[in-house]
Amino acid sequence: MIPNINYGNLKESYLFYNIAQKTKAYLEAHPGTHLYRMGIGDVSLPLCDAVIQKLHEAVEDQAHKTTFHGYMPECGDPSLRKTIAAYYQKRGVILSEDEVFVSSGASDELGDILDLFGKEKTVLIMEPAYPAYVDANVIAGNTIIHIPAGEENGFVPMPDPDVSADIIYICSPNNPTGAVFDREALQAWVDYANKKDALILFDAAYEAFIEEEEIPHSIFEIQGARTCAIEICSLSKTAGFTGTRCGYTVIPKELIRAGMSLNQMWVRNRTTKTNGVSYIIQKGASAVFSEEGQKQIQDYIQIYKKNGAYLMEVLNRLGIWYCGGKNAPYIWMKCPNGMGSWEFFDYLLSEIQVVGTPGEGFGACGEGYFRFSTFGSPEDTKEAARRLEILLRKIL
Repeated sequence: MIPNINYGNLKESYLFYNIAQKTKAYLEAHPGTHLYRMGIGDVSLPLCDAVIQKLHEAVEDQAHKTTFHGYMPECGDPSLRKTIAAYYQKRGVILSEDEVFVSSGASDELGDILDLFGKEKTVLIMEPAYPAYVDANVIAGNTIIHIPAGEENGFVPMPDPDVSADIIYICSPNNPTGAVFDREALQAWVDYANKKDALILFDAAYEAFIEEEEIPHSIFEIQGARTCAIEICSLSKTAGFTGTRCGYTVIPKELIRAGMSLNQMWVRNRTTKTNGVSYIIQKGASAVFSEEGQKQIQDYIQIYKKNGAYLMEVLNRLGIWYCGGKNAPYIWMKCPNGMGSWEFFDYLLSEIQVVGTPGEGFGACGEGYFRFSTFGSPEDTKEAARRLEILLRKIL
């Protein structure tokens, strides 16, 4: 047997595994302690009523011969694909339904989409970065160019005309930093990609958290994007589907490379490698885009935004630099007094039982920074913010 030796180039352990091990050890040493978990970006609110109702209907459909559904179309239920295209049209983005592909979630799709590009590609990844971007390309054997970001550019780096790549990852609103790319910044990246004949993988998993009108929700709001971009989105953070698993990918028909249509290539890929997302899940997903579903998920998003406000108010009072929070469910703060990010993690855990995410886990540019997720319960987040302020006032 010849294994994929690229696995040997992966880091020894995953960021969130290390966090889990540290918190496990702390709880074993301090049994019964309540931890205020603001590390992993999992949601804490249940699926909204409109989705639950459709899921129940779909389960009942499966109990009767006349309404039973077996295999679904590999690229997605046509009615759901049409519904998602209509969702984009509300923001002035015109898509045909066969440019929309229903997926089992953004994480799965971000790994699978590399099938389109062949071997030994050069990839630009903005750092700090969601670890899966890096790991998926290490496994694929691609060459990774890390684009550093920092306070000097608000963690929104711009293209370097002297650097060339085949694939560019952009996440906006960004995980982990919460930074957003405005229209001018995205236009610069689209122009760069078209000039270099590169392809942008645009991760829009957090687009529902954008509240500023001037911030694009989709790369396809930008002129020229249809010839250089694929957009991957998720219902996990939009509508609480982290345990339900559904998302969608947009591949325009104008996306042609070496005379081949990436849209048609993805149809071929999906019909070869999947049997489609389940009927029950897709029926539940359809409710997300209904008028009632949109109202209910926005109510939930406002709860998460209020969580962010608790933390931002504390950081503002203390004069600590941060970004994110306003248009994203993550707050990216500078560690106080020059602390390292894992040092700050241990400090918060031991002193106030608050769990966040060390910035170093997102790449070297994340050292000295720390990520808080706003997806926890309001009660826990408010108490964590209170504890954080008391603790940091002692050392600042």
